[in-house]
This record gives sequence, structure tokens and C-alpha cells, in this order.
Amino acid sequence: MKKKDFLFTFGLTLLMGVLWVTGEIIMGMWLAVPNLGHILWFAGIVIVTLVISVWHSFLEDESERKDPKLEKYERKVNKRKK
Repeated sequence: MKKKDFLFTFGLTLLMGVLWVTGEIIMGMWLAVPNLGHILWFAGIVIVTLVISVWHSFLEDESERKDPKLEKYERKVNKRKK
């Protein structure tokens, strides 16, 4: 795992944790929510976190498929054209 991926995952987890705690505080203090609401809130936060994390990993995989040697060659060719 690259440092960039680790930071994204850590930041996403931290953000979603803050959202979850905020939602729990709101549901506990101002909204009368049954126990199922708390469970669904937690499940929703976990599912959204996983979906965003998987989506981000697919984006990273596409960028890594490019051949570094080919990219270097294309940069050199583009410099000569300018």
C-alpha cells in the first residue's frame, strides 16, 4: 500500500467516523429514533465508506496500468514538438 492510499483510507475513515458520531449525537439528543435507526445509520456509514474506498482503488488501478517507459517516451516526444 502506497503512502497516498494509506492517507486517503485513513482520512476517509476519520471523516466517516466523525459523521457517524455526529449522527449518533443528533439521534440521541434531538430525534427520537428506535434502536433499528442506530443500527441502520451505522450500517449505512460502513457501506458508504467501503463503496468510496473501492471506487478510489479502481481509480488508482487505472492510473498504474500505464507503462512508465511509454510515458517517458511520450514526454520526450512532446517536448521535441514544442
